[in-house]
Amino acid sequence: MTKLIWLALLFFPLQASSQSQSVFGYWYGFGKVDTRVSTNNYMVELVLQPEKGFVKGILNYYFRDTYRSIQVKGNYNSNTRELSLYNIPVIYHGSRANIEVDCMMTMKATLRVAQAGSNLIGAFVGMPEYRNTCNDINFNLALNADASKQDSVLKAIREYKETYQVWKPSAYDTLPSVNIVQRKVINYVVENRFRERENIVTKEIEVESDSLQVDFYDNGEIDGDSISVFFNNNLLAFSQKLSTRSIHFTLALDTTKSYNEVGMFADNLGSIPPNTALMIVTDGKKQYEIRLSSSLDKNATIRIKRKPPTQKKKG
Repeated sequence: MTKLIWLALLFFPLQASSQSQSVFGYWYGFGKVDTRVSTNNYMVELVLQPEKGFVKGILNYYFRDTYRSIQVKGNYNSNTRELSLYNIPVIYHGSRANIEVDCMMTMKATLRVAQAGSNLIGAFVGMPEYRNTCNDINFNLALNADASKQDSVLKAIREYKETYQVWKPSAYDTLPSVNIVQRKVINYVVENRFRERENIVTKEIEVESDSLQVDFYDNGEIDGDSISVFFNNNLLAFSQKLSTRSIHFTLALDTTKSYNEVGMFADNLGSIPPNTALMIVTDGKKQYEIRLSSSLDKNATIRIKRKPPTQKKKG
């Protein structure tokens, strides 16, 4: 019996130690660029979870008056305790107000475990083409054990998933992957499910034109989101996969209505719920960027009103 007790005492501390050495969980702290400027601190939090063959998670940071939440992927070597996360857009520390420049960076960190707690210590390092202009951002992140349970990690990914993405289409992305002709499409299954779900009016906009250009993109990481699009409750397209190339519509408004509606129906939730999209409405030279989120019980709807025509004053 005494031997069993000693074996148990030896086993459980080792087990606890191995768990404390895990890189997965919720980390928080700050990053700093070594300059004389005092406004170059980045408040950083990181939520990591294991994935088959790699690690993934959510990176949030606050710099000056800008908050960003970004999905990240990379590798963790448990033998060397080294973590690498790739292709992270980080605001250049010398950016001015209203003129933000991104540095594409790699996050490199080493896990250090002590009795007082665990830390990720390292730096955001500019990728080769950015090395000459983007300074390293050194950081020290502490593990918050209370928030590092698996349920908390998954909950954070569901809640933060692409909600705060700041990705914008480049010139290449503005070339549509598909042009949808405005005509009613028949799909009774999708139509019935659309009516069964709750319609949530995400935004209401006023436009000057009777004809609008509407583009749908995936709002951040491409994870297999597929949508169907309704216009005034008529199905225009179904099972369209979202990507960095747009699903493009030219929509003629029904001027007999007090408002027109564009509805986004989630065919699925992709690999990470919910189903999210960036919708860009072009009204002549004016553009509206609207971020949509739909689920298997709610549709995301945009309400469009026509501005009353301006009347010229009589001389």
